[in-house]
Formats: sequence, structure tokens, C-alpha cells
Amino acid sequence: MSEVTIRPVREDELGAVGELTINAYHADGYETSGPYALKLADARPRAEEAELLVAVDDTGAVLGTVTVAPPGSPWAQVAAPDELEFRMLAVSPAARGRGVGEALTRRVVERAEELGLRAVTLSSSQEMVAAHRLYERLGFRRTPEADWSPVPGVELVTYRLDL
Repeated sequence: MSEVTIRPVREDELGAVGELTINAYHADGYETSGPYALKLADARPRAEEAELLVAVDDTGAVLGTVTVAPPGSPWAQVAAPDELEFRMLAVSPAARGRGVGEALTRRVVERAEELGLRAVTLSSSQEMVAAHRLYERLGFRRTPEADWSPVPGVELVTYRLDL
């Protein structure tokens, strides 16, 4: 396995990040059309209004991405003012099994610690069981009292890691 580096997205990578995100969701069997798909495909607002991170290999190829929503970010949906939230964790289907999702998640936790926040939160589709296993292995716990539905027919589960 080549080295994986986690860093902020560069301007010239925004298109690749949007494409990777759509491809990752599609590979997992999720609908990749409609309003939410447009959000997945357009990485620029995430880079401007949150912190958009990428995982790259030693050739510079983008392997994965995550949107980090610090307090005050319009991308935060379930986080309290002293919590960091992350969204849209996506790993290229070709890069799966290489620890990319874990590296991105660990960087999110480090970022929350750097900001002096008390927890990291996230929402996830009920069907994303592989991601749930990763979160639980890293110490996140389910918070069913915070589960919610952004639109009718879409039920999201939530997780939290206290720091």
C-alpha cells in the first residue's frame, strides 16, 4: 500500500472530489440523482463553507474525502456549538480496504481536538453498516435520541465520540 496523506483540498481537485463522492455513494447503492446528489457532486461550497479534506496517495491521486463542519459552519446539522461534525465521508471504490476511511476519520477527531471541542458527531444512513463498524471501532457510540429525518422517507442514525 502506498502512503496516504490527509490534507485540505486544492482548488484544482474540487471536480475530482465531487466525482469521487458521487461514485462512492453510487457504488454503495445510493441514489445519485436529485437534490442531494447535486450537493455531493459540487465540492466547492463544502470547501468554502466548511473544511474539505482529501486523502491522497504518493502520486497525488485523490482516494477519499470528508467534509468537516466546525461550529458555525452551515454544513453542521446535528452538532452542538462545542462539537465538530463531519459529513460526506467517501472513499473511491478502487481505494477501499486500504485504511483511507479510517485515516480521514482519525484526522477529523484530531481536528476537533485542535479546536478544543468536546465531541465529534455525525449522521449516517441506516444502511451504511461498514461505516458504522469503523465508527464503533474508533470509539464512536450510537446516539439514537438524536436520530433524525432530513426529508420524508430518509432516516438517519447519529454517532458521537466524546473527547
